[in-house]
Amino acid sequence: MTFPLEPASLTGKRALITGSSRGIGADTVSYLAAAGADVVVNFRNKAPRAEKLAQQLREHGGRVLVQGADLTDDASLQAMFSAVQQEFGGLDILVLNASGGMESGMGEDYALRLNRDAQLAVLDAALPLLGEGSRGVFVTSHQAHFIHTTPTMPEYEPVARSKRAGEDALRERIDELTERGIDFVVVSGDMIEGTVTATLLERANPGAIAERRESAGKLYNVSEFAAELARAVVEPVPDDRTRLIGVVSSFRAEWRQRCTS
Repeated sequence: MTFPLEPASLTGKRALITGSSRGIGADTVSYLAAAGADVVVNFRNKAPRAEKLAQQLREHGGRVLVQGADLTDDASLQAMFSAVQQEFGGLDILVLNASGGMESGMGEDYALRLNRDAQLAVLDAALPLLGEGSRGVFVTSHQAHFIHTTPTMPEYEPVARSKRAGEDALRERIDELTERGIDFVVVSGDMIEGTVTATLLERANPGAIAERRESAGKLYNVSEFAAELARAVVEPVPDDRTRLIGVVSSFRAEWRQRCTS
């Protein structure tokens, strides 16, 4: 694994990455810890996996808090942030990475509850811990970010629309965050090879990922996208609060239109 941040560049910083026991979240929390940050490994229902990751990070000298939480449950959220307050005293980095909606048996409104409502709830619960100079990051996909102008796979559309709803709701909070001295950035990427979402899409529509890869020319893998996400934590925030990772031709027309409007 090639680390995207300088060693010790985040020493003294405290970071919480939601959904960080596996996939993009796990690699992102590893990158931040390698740069010296104290980190919270958050999971929903896979405690052994989260503890294993935390142990690996601690072996390299990291300070790690493992904290389970159902992000759609207010009491669970409050318990998590109380633990963070007690252990770390505050936060400097909040990465809203956890998402979903394609899982079976979670209810028809689960995508919206997780990808919009829970994102706002996490932000609200974190605000007392985020001081001036801190940063919030929302992770999304091009398929969600551009859903109003560029159609996506039918199997993914409900998730895409719910994630766009979450992005829009969070953007409405930017003025408030700015007044508090908190930076905010949206990080968007194409389909990411090796994620749970990609696996579920492939299961629902065999060949979908290969078709998307051919159209895009390249799809990032988990560690590559997580490296870009880690950089978004420290690099200057673009004027439009958006970092597009791996922009491809099917989205460029809308991107140009927005840049010139």
